Amino acid sequence: MLDDARDPREVVRQLCVERGQDFASLSRLVGRNAAYIQQYVKRGTPRRLPEQERRIIARHFNIPEAMLGGPIPDKPEMTGLVPVGLLDVRASAGPGAFPEDEQPKAYFAFDEGWLKRVTSASADQLSLIKVEGDSMAPTLVNGDDILVDRSDAGSRIRDGIYVLRIEDVLMVKRLTLHPISRRVTVQADNPAYADWPDIALSDIDCIGRVVWSGRRVD
Repeated sequence: MLDDARDPREVVRQLCVERGQDFASLSRLVGRNAAYIQQYVKRGTPRRLPEQERRIIARHFNIPEAMLGGPIPDKPEMTGLVPVGLLDVRASAGPGAFPEDEQPKAYFAFDEGWLKRVTSASADQLSLIKVEGDSMAPTLVNGDDILVDRSDAGSRIRDGIYVLRIEDVLMVKRLTLHPISRRVTVQADNPAYADWPDIALSDIDCIGRVVWSGRRVD
């Protein structure tokens, strides 16, 4: 997937493959000889795309310049809007991490009044990440963006959908809490996946509660 490509050269290669673009035409787009982009991708020459060429390619593919080695945008100042960072991590079907110092690759702006109705958490306790896999389908599907309230965990855990880290694997699952034993059942909404019943809260690392999801409509 494109979001997993951290090396700008790999980003260019994947974009060309996914969108049917050849290196030669991309080279001509930036005013260079036909072999320029191929040499950049396969030989690392130049080591970094010059600013003007990076900007042209980013606009051509409609992606942030940061994906091509440009500077990471500062957190924007917005009146009446709350910027929440989109992290380059995924949850559900594969290994991952949720480091506290992960730098957002982009920001989503939420209306302040709307966000307060969804969660009481401050913006620095909120993160957007992508869902990977189908274990939570149809509730959440591959590629969905989910808003994670990292303040809503620990002693506050209750029935709901959470992002968990279990043995260094990042997952999004539904938790059902037993009212007396305070043990949980970890569930997948997709019946093709097995539940994990009767688990102690101390055996899972709960990152935060999923409070909103967004999905592309094809």
